[in-house]
Amino acid sequence: MIELRPGVYLDPEQIELSAIRAQGAGGQNVNKVASAIHLRFSVVGSSLPSWVQDRLLASGDKRITRDGVVVIKSQRHRTQELNRREALERLVELLRSACTVARARRATQPTRASQQRRLEGKSRRGTVKAGRGKVDF
Repeated sequence: MIELRPGVYLDPEQIELSAIRAQGAGGQNVNKVASAIHLRFSVVGSSLPSWVQDRLLASGDKRITRDGVVVIKSQRHRTQELNRREALERLVELLRSACTVARARRATQPTRASQQRRLEGKSRRGTVKAGRGKVDF
């Protein structure tokens, strides 16, 4: 079990990993070795809490399909093991970001000094722009 945050766990059994051939340059190694990893994780069919699933599906991340499946492809490294590790790390990072709830923003009033600085800056800018007009001789 992978702990995403206290009380929220990810079951590694629910992650589907498959080895594929990597794309791009690399010569003979790329052509004959399946070192890239294709990770698939069904959000809807997972044991994650429903609030985490809802946040993931509502996030609009391009790695999540319409069916609610997270697809991550890792082919940066030369070995299959390093690509597998990177794909899992990216999945855990995505799930952890869905677990963190941002604090609600409290509306505050600007201070009198900040309002004054803003107005002084605007008037200074206005005088600079006014000085750019035509010059009479």
